[in-house]
Amino acid sequence: MKQKVIAIVGAKKVGKTTTTENLIAELTNRGHKVAAIKHISEPDWTIDTPGKDTYRFAQKGAKTIIAIAATEITTIEKIRTEKISLNELMKKAKGHDIILTEGLKREVAKKTSIPKIVVVTTREEAENALKTYRPIFAFSGPYNTQNMNCEIPYVNAQKEPEKLAALIEKKIIKT
Repeated sequence: MKQKVIAIVGAKKVGKTTTTENLIAELTNRGHKVAAIKHISEPDWTIDTPGKDTYRFAQKGAKTIIAIAATEITTIEKIRTEKISLNELMKKAKGHDIILTEGLKREVAKKTSIPKIVVVTTREEAENALKTYRPIFAFSGPYNTQNMNCEIPYVNAQKEPEKLAALIEKKIIKT
């Protein structure tokens, strides 16, 4: 099965992470192998912890550090990420049948091959999303867009993730 990608986008503090978490849990419970790509916009944020061995290895010049623990493996790549393409990120999720991206708004906005779930808290956010994102698969979040008379379905994934997961299975995964 070819990997399917769905982008979860929206303004800050609207519920993107909760939506993503709920979809991961629901899709995993349905037997899908899910990968998640999370964009962190704080410029000084680091995955590594200053003072720890992996951090010290990077400080000495290692460009790739692989850390292995009892239940996980992580690869830390010390590179400038502004030139990393979405396709390169997706290759890192090989072996998964669905990839959920959270954030990466600029990278996915007009990519018509990637359906978007737009999390909104106001009508204005929904109207802006209609101008910004192509295609919008569904709206979600606290603001119910059903009264906007657009043909895009609304499902509140924070309250009913099973309904959004079912829609994803029907329209995206099964295609």
